[in-house]
Amino acid sequence: MNETMYDVIIIGGGPAGYTAALYAARAGLSTLVIEKFSAGGQMTETQSIENYPGFDEGTDGFTLGFKMQAGAEKYGAKTLSTEVIKVDLLANPKAIHTAKEVLFAKAVILATGATHKHLGLEREEEMIGRGIGYCAACDGMLYRGKTVAVVGGGNSAAADALLLSRICGKVYLIHRRDSLRAEKIHHEPLMRAETVEFKWNATVTALHGDERLTGITLQSTKTGEREQIEVDGLFISIGRSPETALFAGQIALENGYILAGEDTKTSIPGVFAAGDVRKKALRQIVTAAADGAVAAHFAEEYIETEYSR
Repeated sequence: MNETMYDVIIIGGGPAGYTAALYAARAGLSTLVIEKFSAGGQMTETQSIENYPGFDEGTDGFTLGFKMQAGAEKYGAKTLSTEVIKVDLLANPKAIHTAKEVLFAKAVILATGATHKHLGLEREEEMIGRGIGYCAACDGMLYRGKTVAVVGGGNSAAADALLLSRICGKVYLIHRRDSLRAEKIHHEPLMRAETVEFKWNATVTALHGDERLTGITLQSTKTGEREQIEVDGLFISIGRSPETALFAGQIALENGYILAGEDTKTSIPGVFAAGDVRKKALRQIVTAAADGAVAAHFAEEYIETEYSR
């Protein structure tokens, strides 16, 4: 690559990153997306996306990610498939280090996302999309009238169980303790939901099924007793891990997430956070894309202000 100075460098090629690239490139800014895996990011793990506007028959994460990349590159954005190993966000211009080179940018958009925490069960990875899910809002409709289980005891698990209770025939809420950690506002609606059954002091220890999930084994955290229950789906809601290790010590974080408002501005001028990596209430593909557009707008504004003097 001959050019090492860009108007905007975007770290992360998911929906937030490529939407930011699309808007930045259309604004006439030289734009680079750095993605260590494939276009779409975590979205590529989803085999069926049915809640993204414009796809009335649904699509898959890989296809949607590829289309987002193609849309941004149509207007001049570039993609570099490599891993960022170091950043200097306080420098001016910002410095982004890869294994082979140092790239510079007037503004940087952080769109590295957050990964769902897994239970670490045998066959968990291979069963994703075949009964195992991490987002009830994304995949819940696939289990209309069926039996599902939710693992977790925090706000996300409680919200997922409540959402699924309105869709599914039966919902097991599995928690390793005897009470939820979720805020009290979730408790009463869950207790009233006729389709919800609590499995207290229990953990999931095994998955069953060949081509698709058909059941799970629970083990009591008190007695060690095991129980097998039949389920069509298992939603794992035990939290996420934001991809922010690279930025620690440079940028304001809270519980690992980047502190940035709806304007996506971070604690560092010229650095913006978009998508699941940002501290926010709702993490969906459509909200990540919205963040990307906002981040590109304010990056353009920052560059015009700081570099036209």
